Amino acid sequence: MIKLHKLNGQEIVLNLELIESIEAIPETKIILTTGNQYIVKETIDEIIEKISEYKAKIELIKDRDKSIRIKKSEEL
Repeated sequence: MIKLHKLNGQEIVLNLELIESIEAIPETKIILTTGNQYIVKETIDEIIEKISEYKAKIELIKDRDKSIRIKKSEEL
């Protein structure tokens, strides 16, 4: 999930797995696989950066959890 802002400043949270495409029109338009569309303040590059940061956090959590499972299995 990533936080973005509509043009009126309202914060929205989108499931990045549902993003089908992003267009600059010149505002940024996000089209979801559900057919919903959002116009947001963030640029395409800012959205891509937010997606990259989110996915990096997920990978860190997966790595941490894997390390914990390995450690527990070694203790047995």
